[in-house]
Amino acid sequence: MSRSRRNALLFGILVFAIFLRSYRFTTTPPGMYPDEAMNGNNAVEAAETNHFQAFYTDNNGREGLYIDLVAVIMRLSPVYEPWAVRLPAAVAGVLTVCGLYLLAGELFGEGAGLFAAFLLAASFWHINFSRIAFRAILAPLFLVWALYLLIRAFKQNPSAGAWWYAIGAGAVYALGFYSYTAYRITPLLLLLFIPFFRKYPQFWKRASVFMVSVLICVMPIGSYFLRHRADFFGRIAEISVARAPHPLYRFAVNTVKEMLMFNFHGDENWRHNISGAPELFIPVGVLFLLGIILGIYYLFRRMSKRQVTPANERLFEPFGVWLLFAMLVFGILPAAATIQGVPHAVRSILALPPAMILAALGGVWLNRLIRKHWGVRPSLALAVIFIVIIGTSSCYDYFVVWAKNLNVSAAFRVDYVAIAERINDLPKSAQKYVIVSTSRTWAHGIPVKAETTMFLTHSFTATDDAAANIHYLTPGHASEIPTNTPRANIFFID
Repeated sequence: MSRSRRNALLFGILVFAIFLRSYRFTTTPPGMYPDEAMNGNNAVEAAETNHFQAFYTDNNGREGLYIDLVAVIMRLSPVYEPWAVRLPAAVAGVLTVCGLYLLAGELFGEGAGLFAAFLLAASFWHINFSRIAFRAILAPLFLVWALYLLIRAFKQNPSAGAWWYAIGAGAVYALGFYSYTAYRITPLLLLLFIPFFRKYPQFWKRASVFMVSVLICVMPIGSYFLRHRADFFGRIAEISVARAPHPLYRFAVNTVKEMLMFNFHGDENWRHNISGAPELFIPVGVLFLLGIILGIYYLFRRMSKRQVTPANERLFEPFGVWLLFAMLVFGILPAAATIQGVPHAVRSILALPPAMILAALGGVWLNRLIRKHWGVRPSLALAVIFIVIIGTSSCYDYFVVWAKNLNVSAAFRVDYVAIAERINDLPKSAQKYVIVSTSRTWAHGIPVKAETTMFLTHSFTATDDAAANIHYLTPGHASEIPTNTPRANIFFID
C-alpha cells in the first residue's frame, strides 16, 4: 500500500471517529448521571481551590486524572453543562483510535492497523464511553500507546531515539494508573516482553529506563496509596467475588459470562450498552472469533515447528498473538472478579483493544483468502460493503436505537437535569431548597444523587452553594425550610 493511500485511509478513519464522538455532543446522551456530575463537581472544586489530586475519595474513591483534565477545562472556560465534563472522553476516544492503528500496525502490518482502527472507531462499545464522563475511557488509551512505544523502544536500532521511546513509554504507561482501577492488572502484560525481546540489543538497559520512568511518574499516586491503604483496597474489597458464598464457582461463572458478552449477551445496563446486546456487532463478532481461532492455529503450528505460509508469517507473528490473548484475558478479569453487574462493559474495557485487533486479523485473513480464490475486485467490493454496513450500523445503533430509548433517558437521570433547569430559571437571590432522599453513597454530607443538580446549578462547594442560595437537605431536615417559602422554590430528588 502506497503512503498516500494509507494516509488517506487513516485520515478518513479519524474523521469518522471524530464525527461519531462529536455529533449531537451537547445533547447525547440525554441527562447527566450523578457519577458524571461528581467528576464535574470535584473538577470545579479543584479548579477553584487549585488543589489537583491524584486520587479523589468521594463516591467510593476515583483515580484523579480524568477529574484533573476536566478541572483544566473549568479553569480555562467554566461551563456547567454535561458536554464540558464529557469532552476529555471524546478526545481520549479519538486518540485511542490513533494509538490502536499504530500498535496493530507495528505488530501485524498496515492493513491490520487500519482495519483495527476503523473497527474501534465504529464500535458502539467505544463510541458510548467516548461520550460519557467516565474515567475508564482513559485506560485503553494509555495502554495501547504505552505498548506501542515500548515495542518501538526495544526494536529501535541503538540510538538516542530508543531511549526517548523507553522514557515516553514509561511516562504514558504510568499515567494509566491515574485513570481506572482495572488498569492495575496490566503489569502482568509486561512480563511477556522478556521471552520475546530479551535477546534484542540493550534490552535490559532499555527496560530499566522504562521502569525508572514508570516509577518516577507513578510516584504521586503511589505515595498516596502508601499513606492511605484503605483507599487502594476500598472499592475492590467491597465488590470482590471473594465476598460471594462460593467465590471460585462465582468467578468461573463470571468468566464465562464475560467471554460470552462479545458475541451473545452483553452488559444489561442502559448506560453502558443497548441492554443485553452483544458488545460486538454480529459481523465484527464473527471476525473476532475467526481471529481467535486463527491465532491459536498459527501458534500451534509454530510450537509444533510446522511451516507457516509466508503470507501469514507477518499477520500472525507470535509475540503479537500472545500479547493479544494476554490483553484479552487480563481485560476481562477485573469484571469477572466482582459480584456486581456481570458482564460489565466498563470494568472490562481493557478487553476492547485486543478484541478489535483480533477481529481485524480475521478480516485481513479472510480478505486475502477471497482475493486468492476470486481476485482483487470481489475482495475489494466485499470490503467496501462490509465497511459501509459497519459504519451505518454504528450510527444507527447509537443515535437512533440507543439514544432515543426512554430507558437511556431514565438511566442518565433527565429528571435531575430538569430540576436543575427549574432552579436556574429562578432568580439567584431567591432561596431554594432541595430535599434529597437518602442513599447508600454520600459526598460532602449530601447523597450522591444530588450531584447532577449541584453541578448544573454550580452549587457543589460551600461558597458556590451560598452564592446560588441553594440549600440541600435530607428528608429529616425538611422542617428547617421556612414556612413562608414559595412552593416553586422547593424541589425533591428521589
